Amino acid sequence: MPDNKLKKAMFGAGCFWGVQYNFDQVKGVVETEVGYAGGHTENPTYKEVCTDKTGHAEVVHLLYDSGIVSYEELLKVFWENHDPTTLNRQGPDRGSQYRSVIFYYDDEQKELAEKSKEELDKSKKFMGQIVTEIVKATQFYKAEEYHQKYFEKTGQKVCH
Repeated sequence: MPDNKLKKAMFGAGCFWGVQYNFDQVKGVVETEVGYAGGHTENPTYKEVCTDKTGHAEVVHLLYDSGIVSYEELLKVFWENHDPTTLNRQGPDRGSQYRSVIFYYDDEQKELAEKSKEELDKSKKFMGQIVTEIVKATQFYKAEEYHQKYFEKTGQKVCH
């Protein structure tokens, strides 16, 4: 597989365990890691991020083969697997670390993310307005090892 088909993507959609699991099911997603991005604390720990004082979101960073799966298809997985209308909250999880956010790596990703958000908002699929942030990718900090592939390690299938 030529390396030029491998691209990066990063999404925050609540508890990163479930988000990672959902992206791991997508054909063409080569690698996923959970971690933190979008904040001001360098090398944050899970305990620090949970204080809601680091500014970081729980995110999944992934590598995907663009010859197998498109960025648009990844966006579809992102939108379908969380509620993008709740500010700083997914289910019982509350705090800015659980915010809905798309971190883009280039202008094409930014345009596709904005277009998909606009189309989804217009479709009225959700009762409320979509509050998902679309921001330039920042430094990704890998989470502690026990968080990686958490559902596979524990046999859990839901975060709550």
